[in-house]
Amino acid sequence: MQYREITPSSALAPYIHTFWELTGENMDKQWERNFPDGCAGVILNLGDTCITDNGMAKMDFGKTYAVGAMTSFKDSFIDENTHLFGVCLKPGVFPNFYNYAPQNEIIDQTIQLEKRHSFDIDKFMNNRVHYLHEFFIHRLQPVNGLVKSVLEDIHQSQGQVIISEIAKKNFTTVRQLERKFNIQLGITPKEYARIVRFQNALFRINESKQRTSLADIAFECGYYDHSHLTNEIKRNTGMAPSQL
Repeated sequence: MQYREITPSSALAPYIHTFWELTGENMDKQWERNFPDGCAGVILNLGDTCITDNGMAKMDFGKTYAVGAMTSFKDSFIDENTHLFGVCLKPGVFPNFYNYAPQNEIIDQTIQLEKRHSFDIDKFMNNRVHYLHEFFIHRLQPVNGLVKSVLEDIHQSQGQVIISEIAKKNFTTVRQLERKFNIQLGITPKEYARIVRFQNALFRINESKQRTSLADIAFECGYYDHSHLTNEIKRNTGMAPSQL
């Protein structure tokens, strides 16, 4: 399996993490697992039908799909005929490009987009980077900045936050904040903070290469104890810490 990333233009960098391409190789026949990161995305299938969402959905050739933010791990089947091109959007920016549905309606799902929201595969194949730049620049629209401000607070604290305090800091209520998050991210601020804290712990586990105990990492990342972190890892990855 080959995977590569393409950096978006500076105009799109505040909204898009990366464009990515995944291509299967000879002898590939495996389930590829992704972990939740709070990001939604868009995928164009350039290969054979691809099974995703833990076997519950499929992506057909030439079709464009919206991928909602995940609350747990997701498996997709990769073989030698797999060829996917994706757009990893930054958290909360899906409505900057698509405003047809609240994000909580597609959480943990892969949904085929209507033609008017889809990529034109012929134009895409002619010049991918230029086409994607024009596609998203043309669709870009402003969205209320409250969610962005709260996201920044959550990231600065690495997910160790009290949502009521963040709401007060941003001159709003927890209920209003949850409503905004459900529309723009599909998950609540508390759920997003949990994902950020998990991602931080996962980074530290991979970085430490077992030089730091799981108990110490749990303490540093704001978990109650070793067992709390272990349960979060199992919930988000389907694996024990020793399998990461």
